[in-house]
Amino acid sequence: MSEHDEGRRAFIVGAVGAGAVASTTLVQTAYAKTEKTKTPTAKIPTAGEARAADRAVETFDGHGVFFNDEHAATVAAFAERLMPGAPGKPGARDANVINYIDLALAGAYADQQDFYRRGLAQLDAYCRKAYNQPFVKLSAAQQDEVIGALEQGKASEFEFPTAQAFFNTLRAHTMEGMFADPVYGGNKDFAGWKLVGFPGTQLYYTPADLASKQAFTRAPIIGLQAQAKASTKGA
Repeated sequence: MSEHDEGRRAFIVGAVGAGAVASTTLVQTAYAKTEKTKTPTAKIPTAGEARAADRAVETFDGHGVFFNDEHAATVAAFAERLMPGAPGKPGARDANVINYIDLALAGAYADQQDFYRRGLAQLDAYCRKAYNQPFVKLSAAQQDEVIGALEQGKASEFEFPTAQAFFNTLRAHTMEGMFADPVYGGNKDFAGWKLVGFPGTQLYYTPADLASKQAFTRAPIIGLQAQAKASTKGA
């Protein structure tokens, strides 16, 4: 991992770590807000899409509910540059952020599907104009330059969404997929929570837990499906 990546990671972990508990409600709040603000033309997922989303959450398929392979690869690469992984330090790919975003766009964020389609098309046009290559083919340094241009609103080829709006949305969704409850398809194996030292929601705290002045370290609670999966691996 480069010093640039390490600095970015340290900044994000520091910013999230102080409010790790609050981060688990990011998606719940976003879902509720989205339902209230959807326009009548927003796409409502079909029964088939809902079943596909359920399967993806259970198995962490990666994508396939909304994104095609090309778009999934681009978003996954973009998210990884925002939250780069390293040995012993999970990043966006480790947390399966792409699965979270894919499911969200087929569900609560369905009204942002056109936003993503247009944004990804404009990103591709900008990268090909500047580097003669799509985003996924660029070096890490070049990808960072592209992301920086979007953040600063200096990337050409963007109309709707604007470059800054596209960057801000992908950054927000990457953080949600990294640190929100795994039930929404991201934060695989509690990668984000482990990164910031958050033990997850607990059903109870013992008197000793409440009296202790040390950091709480009990393992996160996992669902029955995850327990069954772990048992199968260990068999």
